[in-house]
Amino acid sequence: MNVQSIILIVLMFVIFYFLLIRPQQKRQKQVREMQASLKKGDSIVTIGGLHGKVHAIDEASVVLTTEDGSKLTFDRNSIRDVKPAEV
Repeated sequence: MNVQSIILIVLMFVIFYFLLIRPQQKRQKQVREMQASLKKGDSIVTIGGLHGKVHAIDEASVVLTTEDGSKLTFDRNSIRDVKPAEV
């Protein structure tokens, strides 16, 4: 292997890092922060697409109230998004 081949391989790893790995790490950090900042009354969407409001919350789980009034318990990690407050 000559020096040009080594430089090319290193350059490929750098490109992969900045185009694939780093953005994914940033997204995971944002999701962790969002899940950590959940509070009672937030309107959320689960990874399965269920919409509801946070009724109760503890370290590992969240109890959601759906539109029909039923209460469902989910792992905190299953929360995909917090919906903005409706005006």
